[in-house]
Amino acid sequence: MKPLTNLLFLVSLTVFSQYNYDASEAFPFGQANPEAPKQITDYEAMIGRCNCTSTRKNQDGTWTEPEDMTWTWKYILNGMAVQDETLKSDGSHSGSIRQYIADSSRWYVHWYSSKTPTTELPTWEGKKKDNGNIVHYKEQKAPNGTDGYFRLTFYDISQSGYKWVGEWVDKTESVVFPTWKIDCIREEN
Repeated sequence: MKPLTNLLFLVSLTVFSQYNYDASEAFPFGQANPEAPKQITDYEAMIGRCNCTSTRKNQDGTWTEPEDMTWTWKYILNGMAVQDETLKSDGSHSGSIRQYIADSSRWYVHWYSSKTPTTELPTWEGKKKDNGNIVHYKEQKAPNGTDGYFRLTFYDISQSGYKWVGEWVDKTESVVFPTWKIDCIREEN
């Protein structure tokens, strides 16, 4: 009886623990789950690994010297969400978990970083625009107290890479102040 019980346990474990769309030898960055909302493919061109340069704006308005980083994207949660991770040349890490919630027709992006650990992850929300850009917002006041957003935009997205900009914008988006830029080129497979 015991061998039969062990066999049934092994078969049930194998059958019910399959994650057909997570990373595998054939698909090292996972796959989009066909049961996910169609927007799961909004990040499709970014899935994989890119070599990037990151620059930030200094207090005096000048830009820092470019810092090298690697940005890796993959499907997670059995292809129902997207995760990205960065590794910067200074050894710091950051990343996001991105979930599309169909009821609100929005992506929700939960960001984390090794430099700024927190008990609550900041969250941006947004979507892919008609022009192909992916734009996310998080409410944030300007240093002078003006209401606005920190806007994150992916643009020039192609199979060869993409660009990203972080900007403070006022509520009407007529005042735009870029603070961070990243340019990425896909690694050769």
